[in-house]
Amino acid sequence: MPIDEELEAAIREQQRRMLDRWPDGTVCLFPRQRANVSGNLPLADGTYRRMLGRWLETCEVRDEHGRPVHLTPHQWRHTFACRLINRDVPQEVVRVLLDHDSHKMTSHYAKITDQTVRRHWEQATKVNIKGERVVLDPDGPLGQAQWAKTRYGIATQTLPNGYCGLPVQKTCPHANACLTCPVFLTGPEFLPELREQRTRTLTLIDNAKSCGHSRMTEMNQQVADNLDRMIGEMEEGHGEGEETADAG
Repeated sequence: MPIDEELEAAIREQQRRMLDRWPDGTVCLFPRQRANVSGNLPLADGTYRRMLGRWLETCEVRDEHGRPVHLTPHQWRHTFACRLINRDVPQEVVRVLLDHDSHKMTSHYAKITDQTVRRHWEQATKVNIKGERVVLDPDGPLGQAQWAKTRYGIATQTLPNGYCGLPVQKTCPHANACLTCPVFLTGPEFLPELREQRTRTLTLIDNAKSCGHSRMTEMNQQVADNLDRMIGEMEEGHGEGEETADAG
């Protein structure tokens, strides 16, 4: 188990104190203080818990609601494992340090914080329409909008092979332009793509409604309505005589 210099110094000081009490040495870092002539009996679990409770009371440790914090010894282990995970330590290394028999046990601790997720997201490659790599200012309005959509599953509008990167406060004259264009033509050969985009659009509408984003709902509703009409007409008229619309 790797430790830092400060912890090493604290452990050595504790060992020195134990040698003063038991000159022949002891196998325990924290031996039981009573009825322990050899010094080889460890501190009882209940005694440690009571000492931890008194320490928390003395330090007046409280949670975000101002209530006294209740900690268990196992929570130290949990905190240690989560810190390692969020410092990008490989899960296999964490498993070895925790002496776990399987990765399944270690995965219980693999709780990645929002800050860690965002850091990795900011490092990911983003490409614009020209194939150019785009670097977003994490604190800028576009960076914040992109992160919100990535983190919370909220995108402004669906596109055939991506999502619109414009902040929701802005209006884009190009978003899904073909699906709202009077000269746009499609046919049964495109039904799979149209159905897939309809599903994605309806999902965005549901997410937007549940989050109270009325503007985002409106932006996608016209696209969904047009997709419904096109898909419905092709499914109904497929294999039958069809009336043709003048696209000119």
